[in-house]
Amino acid sequence: QVQLVESGGGLVQPGGSLRLSCVASGSFMSIYDMGWYRQAPGKQRELVARITTGTSTNYADSVKGRFTISRENAKNTVYLQMNSLKPEDTAVYYCNARRTPMDYWGKGTLVTVSS
Repeated sequence: QVQLVESGGGLVQPGGSLRLSCVASGSFMSIYDMGWYRQAPGKQRELVARITTGTSTNYADSVKGRFTISRENAKNTVYLQMNSLKPEDTAVYYCNARRTPMDYWGKGTLVTVSS
């Protein structure tokens, strides 16, 4: 089985930047599509960004042009670079690894965007 550990969350001002990291262990990350999801207080969990094994990407409309997902398979790590952060981006961000029918989740890292 796969363990996923997120890091990089914290408090940032509107307009600021953060870089989230997710390290996978227990398997080779290269065989999984990877993604970032988030859940804000009182809201449903939503997809933020995904990157496939072939490095194709897709983003939620709300983050296009501001966030970038990338992966370094040799380090078993996926990143989410977040720029021009808005208060609406405040949420717990979760790392996800998928290879049907397998689906793994990290415990999340909190991002708070506030003055």
